[in-house]
Amino acid sequence: MAPLSSLHSHNFPIILPLISSGFKRPHSQNVIFCRTNQQDQDSCQIVEDKSLKVQRRDLLLHTVFGSLSVPAMVPFALAEEVVPEGFRIYTDDVNKFKIMIPQDWLIGGGEGNGFKSVTAFYPSEASNSNVSLVITGLGADFTKLESFGKVDAFAENLVSGLDRSWQRPPGVSAKLIDSKATKGMYYIEYTLKNPGESERHLFSVLGIANNGWYNRLYTLTGQYIDEESEKYRSKVEKAVASFKLV
Repeated sequence: MAPLSSLHSHNFPIILPLISSGFKRPHSQNVIFCRTNQQDQDSCQIVEDKSLKVQRRDLLLHTVFGSLSVPAMVPFALAEEVVPEGFRIYTDDVNKFKIMIPQDWLIGGGEGNGFKSVTAFYPSEASNSNVSLVITGLGADFTKLESFGKVDAFAENLVSGLDRSWQRPPGVSAKLIDSKATKGMYYIEYTLKNPGESERHLFSVLGIANNGWYNRLYTLTGQYIDEESEKYRSKVEKAVASFKLV
């Protein structure tokens, strides 16, 4: 397991959007974009970021890189749970979640000030495909996902907040594919495409749980690009679909 700041050889992009329940205009959104590759040092660009406070209309999910610690993987086994060949179960007893990931994928992570953390699952070879989980502390009035709005409105706000296709020249294009609420979780599928680059397919799952002191928002996002669809789509989709709060 490695801290995210050390993943220079895996072309590891993470896109973490601003979650808000009441966007008014496209240009009022905040996005953090971080990319690590062999040629460049880690870089994070914050667009129109004015506050890191958890508010109903301004909740920013972000990662903190540097000297980071990662929760250890704890073996998990249930007699009734069938794990496909080539996969394994990862469970975090501290943050109370589990997920099924490909057997050969690596795990990296980081932790901020106790109110935010990130865990990433990614192929050992250089790839644009990965699954990442961001956990963010919430205010006392955020007791369920509906605090952010119904799933369809939430998904529309999320994707419209990422879309920059209206700019001149056009920026990233974001399109909502599907959204649904199931078993207390929000599931959102959408695409992102920067001009001149491959289209990126993303699957996000959101849930809220209490750690005994405060509520936390869990945002799991799996992604792959068109060129890697045949190799990684099934793996990413299975990992995202397996995510559970425990």
